Amino acid sequence: MTQSTDLIQGREYAPDPKFRHAPPEWTSAVAEQIAREENLVLGEDHWELVRGLQEFFTRHEEGEIRLRDLSDALDEKFHHKGGVKYLYTLFPGGPIAQGCRLAGLKAPAGATDLSFGSVS
Repeated sequence: MTQSTDLIQGREYAPDPKFRHAPPEWTSAVAEQIAREENLVLGEDHWELVRGLQEFFTRHEEGEIRLRDLSDALDEKFHHKGGVKYLYTLFPGGPIAQGCRLAGLKAPAGATDLSFGSVS
Protein backbone atom coordinates (compact mmCIF):
# COMPACT_ATOMS: atom_id res chain seq x y z
CA MET A 1 0.00 0.00 0.00
CA THR A 2 1.43 3.35 -0.98
CA GLN A 3 1.45 6.33 1.28
CA SER A 4 0.32 9.84 0.43
CA THR A 5 0.51 13.17 2.16
CA ASP A 6 -2.59 14.70 3.72
CA LEU A 7 -2.36 18.21 2.25
CA ILE A 8 -4.50 19.71 5.00
CA GLN A 9 -2.44 18.53 7.96
CA GLY A 10 0.87 17.56 6.30
CA ARG A 11 0.63 14.02 7.76
CA GLU A 12 1.42 10.73 6.11
CA TYR A 13 -1.48 8.33 5.72
CA ALA A 14 -2.36 5.10 3.97
CA PRO A 15 -5.26 5.38 1.51
CA ASP A 16 -8.56 4.07 2.89
CA PRO A 17 -9.46 0.75 1.24
CA LYS A 18 -13.17 1.69 1.43
CA PHE A 19 -12.42 4.55 -0.98
CA ARG A 20 -10.24 2.90 -3.63
CA HIS A 21 -11.01 5.55 -6.26
CA ALA A 22 -10.52 8.61 -4.06
CA PRO A 23 -8.30 11.45 -5.27
CA PRO A 24 -4.82 11.18 -3.70
CA GLU A 25 -5.25 14.26 -1.49
CA TRP A 26 -8.73 13.27 -0.26
CA THR A 27 -9.49 11.90 3.22
CA SER A 28 -12.76 10.95 4.87
CA ALA A 29 -11.87 13.35 7.70
CA VAL A 30 -11.89 16.27 5.25
CA ALA A 31 -15.26 15.08 3.90
CA GLU A 32 -16.64 14.94 7.45
CA GLN A 33 -15.37 18.47 8.10
CA ILE A 34 -17.07 19.76 4.93
CA ALA A 35 -20.26 17.92 5.91
CA ARG A 36 -20.28 19.58 9.34
CA GLU A 37 -19.82 22.99 7.73
CA GLU A 38 -22.80 22.23 5.45
CA ASN A 39 -24.94 20.86 8.31
CA LEU A 40 -24.95 17.28 7.04
CA VAL A 41 -24.77 14.20 9.22
CA LEU A 42 -23.16 11.51 7.08
CA GLY A 43 -24.73 8.08 6.99
CA GLU A 44 -23.92 5.02 4.92
CA ASP A 45 -25.88 6.26 1.88
CA HIS A 46 -23.89 9.51 1.91
CA TRP A 47 -20.66 7.52 1.85
CA GLU A 48 -22.06 5.26 -0.89
CA LEU A 49 -22.68 8.34 -3.04
CA VAL A 50 -19.15 9.61 -2.33
CA ARG A 51 -17.69 6.24 -3.38
CA GLY A 52 -19.93 6.17 -6.46
CA LEU A 53 -18.84 9.65 -7.54
CA GLN A 54 -15.17 8.84 -7.02
CA GLU A 55 -15.49 5.64 -9.03
CA PHE A 56 -17.40 7.35 -11.85
CA PHE A 57 -14.76 10.08 -12.13
CA THR A 58 -11.96 7.49 -12.14
CA ARG A 59 -13.63 5.52 -14.93
CA HIS A 60 -14.11 8.67 -17.01
CA GLU A 61 -10.72 10.32 -16.42
CA GLU A 62 -9.86 10.46 -20.09
CA GLY A 63 -12.96 12.29 -21.26
CA GLU A 64 -15.19 15.10 -20.17
CA ILE A 65 -17.62 14.26 -17.38
CA ARG A 66 -21.10 14.85 -18.74
CA LEU A 67 -23.62 15.90 -16.12
CA ARG A 68 -26.43 13.90 -17.71
CA ASP A 69 -24.38 10.68 -17.77
CA LEU A 70 -23.40 11.15 -14.13
CA SER A 71 -26.98 11.88 -13.08
CA ASP A 72 -28.22 8.80 -14.95
CA ALA A 73 -25.55 6.62 -13.31
CA LEU A 74 -26.51 7.86 -9.84
CA ASP A 75 -30.20 7.40 -10.58
CA GLU A 76 -29.52 3.81 -11.57
CA LYS A 77 -27.24 3.12 -8.60
CA PHE A 78 -29.86 4.39 -6.13
CA HIS A 79 -32.93 3.32 -8.11
CA HIS A 80 -34.02 0.83 -5.44
CA LYS A 81 -34.26 3.71 -2.91
CA GLY A 82 -35.88 6.28 -5.18
CA GLY A 83 -33.03 7.38 -7.45
CA VAL A 84 -31.98 11.00 -7.73
CA LYS A 85 -35.09 12.18 -5.85
CA TYR A 86 -33.92 10.17 -2.84
CA LEU A 87 -30.42 11.63 -3.17
CA TYR A 88 -31.82 15.15 -2.91
CA THR A 89 -33.19 14.20 0.53
CA LEU A 90 -29.62 13.31 1.57
CA PHE A 91 -27.91 16.21 -0.20
CA PRO A 92 -30.19 19.25 -0.17
CA GLY A 93 -27.45 21.23 -1.95
CA GLY A 94 -27.69 18.80 -4.87
CA PRO A 95 -26.31 15.26 -4.91
CA ILE A 96 -23.78 16.04 -7.61
CA ALA A 97 -22.61 19.52 -6.53
CA GLN A 98 -22.57 18.82 -2.80
CA GLY A 99 -21.51 15.19 -3.27
CA CYS A 100 -18.53 16.20 -5.40
CA ARG A 101 -17.36 18.62 -2.71
CA LEU A 102 -17.46 15.81 -0.15
CA ALA A 103 -15.75 13.41 -2.57
CA GLY A 104 -12.88 15.82 -3.31
CA LEU A 105 -13.95 16.22 -6.95
CA LYS A 106 -14.67 19.15 -9.22
CA ALA A 107 -18.35 19.08 -10.12
CA PRO A 108 -19.07 18.98 -13.85
CA ALA A 109 -20.29 22.09 -15.62
CA GLY A 110 -23.94 22.76 -14.94
CA ALA A 111 -24.08 20.83 -11.65
CA THR A 112 -24.98 24.00 -9.79
CA ASP A 113 -28.14 25.55 -11.16
CA LEU A 114 -29.86 27.86 -8.70
CA SER A 115 -33.01 27.93 -10.80
CA PHE A 116 -33.34 24.14 -10.77
CA GLY A 117 -33.00 23.37 -7.09
CA SER A 118 -29.26 22.93 -6.66
CA VAL A 119 -28.39 25.60 -4.15
CA SER A 120 -24.72 24.88 -3.56
